Amino acid sequence: MEEKVYFKNSKGDKLCGVLSSVTGDKSKPMIILCHGFSSSKDSNTYILFEKRFNDKGFSTFRFDFYGHGESEGKFEDITVSEAVDDTISAIKFLKGREHIKFGLIGSSFGGMTALLTAAKSKHLSVLGLRAPVSDYLKHLIARYTEVGIEDWKKTGFTYYVRAETGEKLRLNYSFFEDASKIDGYKNAKKIMTPTIIVHGGNDFTVPIEQSVKCCENIKDCKLHILPKANHHFSNTEDYEKCINLIVDFFVEKLNQ
Repeated sequence: MEEKVYFKNSKGDKLCGVLSSVTGDKSKPMIILCHGFSSSKDSNTYILFEKRFNDKGFSTFRFDFYGHGESEGKFEDITVSEAVDDTISAIKFLKGREHIKFGLIGSSFGGMTALLTAAKSKHLSVLGLRAPVSDYLKHLIARYTEVGIEDWKKTGFTYYVRAETGEKLRLNYSFFEDASKIDGYKNAKKIMTPTIIVHGGNDFTVPIEQSVKCCENIKDCKLHILPKANHHFSNTEDYEKCINLIVDFFVEKLNQ
């Protein structure tokens, strides 16, 4: 049964999520789904994750970050730390509904968010990262160049162009200031949760080297490299394999 729900982050912003419950057993882990940058809870990938996990008997919770989808806020004000706060707030909201164990999945920006959440939270039983950003400073310099970042600082904003649609979205310099202070690899060392990372060998958005180093820093981590896959796993075969690897890993760990 799907239920649209609303909850608040630590600042009091109203966030929107979709709870898909398939069991009344609150002791069974709930799978939380963190979408990518400028995406939403209603992306095809997370609707598919929802279906696959529901079919396996696991309830899911997909939600919109601040400034995304149906949640409050302006996209231009989003930061990595904001998204982490949103995710921790989602966990608190679900705990308030008597759920006690969680799995967490994130893609790209949502992958970094999930990684940082896992470094802080003691309530996760399993973690799945799909082409995650682990080093945002390096990622942003590669995307915008040092000259572009100087311009970003001077004007106070830049534009993020969505690869899928070409849409230009304003993004404030606070995003860079926040992201540049975060050490994903250092946080990875704090993760005790069994983790799977799936990354494409042909990913020119987030280099595979980031996931290799990230996985080396996580105590219990499996890295699956799909040699021909790009950042979005656009090829149908790669897309399905990525989804299946994560779902199968979660089912195995959560049924132990």
